[in-house]
Amino acid sequence: MDPTVLTAGHVNWDVTLRVDRLPEPDGEATIRSQRQSGGGSAANVAAALAGLEIDTGLIGSVGDDDNGLLARRELEDAGVSLSGLQVVEGADTAVKYLLVDDTGEVSILGNDGVNEAVRPSDLDASRIRSVDHVHLTSQRPDTANAIATIASAAGVTVSFDPGRRVGDRDYGETLAAADVLFVTDREATALDGDTDYRSDDQILVITSGDDGAAVRTPDGTYTHPGFDVEATDSAGAGDAFAAGFIASRLEGAGFDRALEYANACGALTASRDGARSAPTASEVDRFLTDRS
Repeated sequence: MDPTVLTAGHVNWDVTLRVDRLPEPDGEATIRSQRQSGGGSAANVAAALAGLEIDTGLIGSVGDDDNGLLARRELEDAGVSLSGLQVVEGADTAVKYLLVDDTGEVSILGNDGVNEAVRPSDLDASRIRSVDHVHLTSQRPDTANAIATIASAAGVTVSFDPGRRVGDRDYGETLAAADVLFVTDREATALDGDTDYRSDDQILVITSGDDGAAVRTPDGTYTHPGFDVEATDSAGAGDAFAAGFIASRLEGAGFDRALEYANACGALTASRDGARSAPTASEVDRFLTDRS
């Protein structure tokens, strides 16, 4: 049977503003263009996995407003199962405003909306137990912890990308249950002094932007320098990287191959506009063939 993945976390609607520069305090920037699309780390990873031909479902929440309808339609069109997506009546979908400068650097403004409405009591435990892998992103800590506990008890592997707020929220149970932990080099430095969350066999995947990525395992460290591309928009590149790593590992790839594949996914996404621009499996294969 084909591998199946369930992602859980934020589902947003993104408004991307291309600007000539990221404004400083009391500064001003010129908007070159504007576009809208779905966003949110869990939704981005789900859509990217579907594009890589992985059967994917999503746990998250949106409002019953126009933005929520657009976000749901886009995910359905991508091939993501939305049976675990909660639509909250009378609530606003979270909207993020992404400011992207000419180098691809991103600053984000946003309202929380209703993207953390899913509580532990809302979870379908049988759905979590039925998949091959669960990927968790930033969300309510009690919900993330509950999903990780259910999955681990059923022998389902778990990955976790806690995001920028890892130090501000109590993700202790989730961090301890994660088989794979995705962090940036900055987040890895912050966590190196605290090993309470680490199990002996946990895999740590560290992304370094243009400098590629590394995987720390109990048996050694693997690195890949990344790919030299002209960055257009780095939003969503980390989510595409995670999707590529998960997909290739589920297909049986070793760490070297998984890093190469994940970096290709991230590079292709960074060379395009929008957080929801991850490549398809055939596009990644062509990219790697050309680079070889």
